Order: sequence, then structure tokens, then C-alpha cells
Amino acid sequence: MHFSFQSTALILLSFLCFSCSGKNRGAREYLSEAGEAYRDGNYSLAKLKIDSIKILFPKSFDEINAGFALMQEIRMTESRRNVVFCDSMLHEKYTLLNEMLTLFDFVRDERYQEFGEYYPKSYPHQSSLSRSGLRSGVREKGALFIESILMGNAVRHNSIRVSTSDGDFAETLAVTSDGLNYRFSTQDRSYEIVRYSGDSENGVARFIFTFRDRPLSIRFTGNRTATVTMSEAAKKGICDSFELSSLLLDIEQLKLEKEKNEMLIRYLESRNK
Repeated sequence: MHFSFQSTALILLSFLCFSCSGKNRGAREYLSEAGEAYRDGNYSLAKLKIDSIKILFPKSFDEINAGFALMQEIRMTESRRNVVFCDSMLHEKYTLLNEMLTLFDFVRDERYQEFGEYYPKSYPHQSSLSRSGLRSGVREKGALFIESILMGNAVRHNSIRVSTSDGDFAETLAVTSDGLNYRFSTQDRSYEIVRYSGDSENGVARFIFTFRDRPLSIRFTGNRTATVTMSEAAKKGICDSFELSSLLLDIEQLKLEKEKNEMLIRYLESRNK
């Protein structure tokens, strides 16, 4: 005959709670309180009571075993609840994502890119080469990047600082890696372009998003410095990118949490066969 974790745990719990022996009364009381907390949906308290049995009553083996069975049922119930929650949140997030992606162009070169990148339509990458400033994008899995573009100045910059007129600022870390920090020239002008992502981005996009309604200046730092005013279109592009990145990263985290809980459910079910 097949018993679920819940039926097994409750049978053991009932047997132990009504046992006539007074030797392990303290352990039985903790076990009873754990069962009550579980039925009330207070899983944290239930697990705390179960853990306390092993610490306070190390020789109450029957109660410890019953607590273990109840703990497995709690973990199963929590995981199933978490999967339902993740599914609900993913549905909401994907609805928002479908709306937000209308603000972006998706680009992927199949020859060398496994994943593509989203570029904000409010400040397209190609038109961003017409002036010094910042542009942005988001990788398919949610990682945001910012690129600083400096035209016609031999600054050889490798970092930037974005500031308000009141002195608030955020600045990137220096980027010296080839491929992320490069220079080129056309017939008309020269360019310096540096890409900041992950640690090197250092919260600059969040800063711009926070102060998007205020004038912002960009200081390019290298062998010397140069400063320009940030355009409204560039601010809009970075704010859109920041929101898309946050949404995509939330989705990836929810997918990971759902997968972890589904794996735990399969493991617990396999032990109950």
C-alpha cells in the first residue's frame, strides 16, 4: 500500500502524541506544536520545532523520526507552493516583457552569437555614433551594458563618471581589456568606445534611471578628461535598458527557483516510492 508523506507523518504524529509514556513528554509536545504549526501554514515555526527536538531530546528517537517524516512533508508542501508562486509570477513577468520588447530591436549574428542583444529604439546604436555620449543594450539573458562614445578627442578614456549639477555621481570602473575598449577612425572623425558591464558598469545605469529627470553630465577619464552633457534620448535609452534588464533577470531568477523546487519535489517523491 502506498502512503504519502503527509499520511505517514500524521499517523506517526498521532501515535506519538497519544502515547501513554511520560518519558519523552517534552519531545512529544514539540512534535505536536510542529504539527499544529504545519497545519496552520507556519512552516518556519514547524521546522524550528522539529530541529529543536534533535537538540533538546537527542535520545527521543521515535519523536526524531516522526519529526523527520513531518519535515519531508513540509519541504514537499513548500516546494509545491513555490512552484505555483513562480508560475504565477512568470505569467505576469512575461506579459510585461511582451509589452516592453516593443521598445527594442533584437540583434543576433548567427555566425558567432549564441544569444542576441536588445537595443533601445529610443536611442538606436547606429545613430548614437553621431555625438559623444552613452548608449546601452541588454543581452538576451538580462545582462545590461553601457558603452561610452567619445568623438574627435585623443583622451584614450577607459572610465566615465555621470554627475548631477548638485554633485551626486556614479562612475564605472576602468576597462582596459581589448575588445571592450577600442578606437577607430573614419574619413571624417575618430572614435573611442568603451563597454561597461557587470562589475565595471558599477551601478551607473541605476544612477541614470534614478536621476533621469535631472540634467546629467558625462566625464570621460583617461590620459586627460573631457565632459559632455547627456542627451535626453540617451537617458531614455539607458532607462529603458535598465528596466528591461531588471525584468529579464527577474524572469531568469524565477525560472531557476522553479527548477530547483521541481528537482526537490522529484527527489522527495523518489524517496517515498
